[in-house]
Amino acid sequence: MRALTIRQPWAAAIAHADKRVENRTWPTSYRGPLLIHAGKTVDQRSGRLVAAVVRGLQMDLGAVIAVARITGCHDSSGERTLCSLWAAEGQFHHVLDEVTALPLPIPWKGAQGLWVPPAVLVDKVRDQLSAETADHVLREEAGPC
Repeated sequence: MRALTIRQPWAAAIAHADKRVENRTWPTSYRGPLLIHAGKTVDQRSGRLVAAVVRGLQMDLGAVIAVARITGCHDSSGERTLCSLWAAEGQFHHVLDEVTALPLPIPWKGAQGLWVPPAVLVDKVRDQLSAETADHVLREEAGPC
C-alpha cells in the first residue's frame, strides 16, 4: 500500500472527474493500491481545462480523498500523441485505475513521493468502503515491487 500527495485541483480531478494519469518527473515500478492525498497547496497554474472540470467539486486540503490502483507507468518523452487529455509532455505518466472517492475526507499529513501510510490511516479508509470495494481496490499485488 502506498499513498501519493497531489496538489489541488488535480487531486479532485482524480477523485471526482476522469483524470487517470498523474504526471510526475520520476518513474515508479510500484503497482497496486494507492491512497490519493490532497495536499495543503493549491496549484494556481492549473489552467482553464481543470477549472472547467472541477468547478463545483469539493476541494479538500490536507486529507485522503480517494483510493485507486497504479496499474502502469510510462515515459511520455517519445509519445507522438499523449495518452490522455490530462497527460503532460515530457513527464512520467502514472496510470490510475479503479478510482473510488471516499464519502468523507480523512485529515492527514502528506509526504513527498510515494509514501507508506500507517495502518491506522488504512483502517480509516477501509471503514469508508464497502467490503467488496476494500477487498478489490486495496488488495496488494503478488510478487515484489
